[in-house]
Amino acid sequence: NGATIVLVVAILTMAPLRVISQRVAPRMLAVASRPQVRGMATEKQLFNQIQSTKNIKKITSSMKMVSAAKLKGDENRLKQAISFNKWTGVLSSDPVVIGDDGVTFEELPQKTLIVPFTSDKGLCGGVNSFVSRTVRDAAKKLADQGKECDIVVMGDKGRSQMARTVGDKIKRSATEIVTPGTFALASGLAAEILAADAKEYDAVMIVYNTFVNAAVYKQAYKIITPLKAETPEGDDVLGNYEFEPSEKVEALEDMYEFMLASQLYHSFMDGACSEQSSRMTAMENASKNAGELIDSLTLQYNRARQARITTEL
Repeated sequence: NGATIVLVVAILTMAPLRVISQRVAPRMLAVASRPQVRGMATEKQLFNQIQSTKNIKKITSSMKMVSAAKLKGDENRLKQAISFNKWTGVLSSDPVVIGDDGVTFEELPQKTLIVPFTSDKGLCGGVNSFVSRTVRDAAKKLADQGKECDIVVMGDKGRSQMARTVGDKIKRSATEIVTPGTFALASGLAAEILAADAKEYDAVMIVYNTFVNAAVYKQAYKIITPLKAETPEGDDVLGNYEFEPSEKVEALEDMYEFMLASQLYHSFMDGACSEQSSRMTAMENASKNAGELIDSLTLQYNRARQARITTEL
């Protein structure tokens, strides 16, 4: 190195050792204090990155095809759920689709139980984040209006997201839900909600993603109020039907439980379609990004290889 050359030259010229040390020491300190700069990636490193990215692209492409196949089945189940759930429109209000301007939630009563539907798995775009954001917005606006609310979360992803902001309002959660969903499963979820004293609330609000098409889904919510013998306006509920005086209250309670299970079944199927369509889109974008990254890395690899060949020549 440079210090050795100076030392040899100094000895050859018979220079004093003290003078040599004065010349060599600053150079050695400068070399030691110089910051290390990371060099460019080698051919081997670039080759390994290309192979890894290709493997990732294969995985995302396979996940896209799997989601497309599952989406077809979920769409068929959603059609059946829509037909099955039509009868509830007579006893409950229509779903409210949340637009870009948001909603005020002023129609909610004094005490509400919020039931958001999220997924147990990730890699599905923003289906879980949008629902969690809607629940946080609803909880904040209800608090500003002087109203109360509690939450029963469906899905592990939603539970972990909401625990950071509205964790004090979460009473129960249902995770590792078996898919594809059935009405028996929805009945079990309804029993879980009723176990959280749903009858003690003025209404149950279901927040979910509603499926539009393979590329579009929106957020919506339903308000389900307990059935009582008379409405606040004094009208007789199901006045066209005859009940035994002692059995009408019990019959309305049973019908409310069945209506809640039916609405949960429809919301669960709607959310499943939205999840698969969002996952299919997310995996398609991931595959596209992986392809662009492979092209960029291949260009760098070819440049490094050409530079090495040129240097050898």
